[in-house]
Amino acid sequence: MASPSRRLQTKPVITCFKSVLLIYTFIFWITGVILLAVGIWGKVSLENYFSLLNEKATNVPFVLIGTGTVIILLGTFGCFATCRASAWMLKLYAMFLTLIFLVELVAAIVGFVFRHEIKNSFKNNYEKALKQYNTTGDYRSDAVDKIQTTLRCCGVTDYRDWKDTNYYSEKGFPKSCCKLEGCSPQRDADKVNNEGCFIKVMTIIESEMGVVAGISFGVACFQLIGIFLAYCLSRAITNNQYEIV
Repeated sequence: MASPSRRLQTKPVITCFKSVLLIYTFIFWITGVILLAVGIWGKVSLENYFSLLNEKATNVPFVLIGTGTVIILLGTFGCFATCRASAWMLKLYAMFLTLIFLVELVAAIVGFVFRHEIKNSFKNNYEKALKQYNTTGDYRSDAVDKIQTTLRCCGVTDYRDWKDTNYYSEKGFPKSCCKLEGCSPQRDADKVNNEGCFIKVMTIIESEMGVVAGISFGVACFQLIGIFLAYCLSRAITNNQYEIV
């Protein structure tokens, strides 16, 4: 058993570890709230875009909501374990953080390996959405209109893709292809945007991949800090038989 003098010497160190770990856990909890909010926002606002990317991609908002909820619960548990200075709870907290880190690492590797399949999936689904395009409120048609209006593009590779669709045969180009707001393009190619949407969408995705990769790396490193702090505090409590008065 550690001597009383040694306990008094190590108590400030353990208190410091607790303070830093509490700050970390609070920030970790906030990231969970942010993920939960982004997931809800994505479900409400971006479901159409996910449906064009891949049918399974519509589950992405639910993944974010689930991940955010788990992080909130885990952050609450970590805060409780830190305040109680419970060695076994801190070890369990570190283990959960390690599992989340490994899951994120696997997800990042899978996303990198299958990035080309994501591009092909988007292109194929966009082509299919053009062929089935209508103005009756179909969710894919609505997504096509939003993308074409926002990015000022028309078709997949260029505006001529519309000429192979039933909609063009009946009514011409959709209004979302217009260069100017409120025009009636019909079959006048001079009134529509010439560039295709696929290249523009992929350009945006690729330009943001560096930012996403950087944020993911930062989050992963941040979790490693939490694992280290939880383990160190747990070991200090165990070795010095620290008790809260």
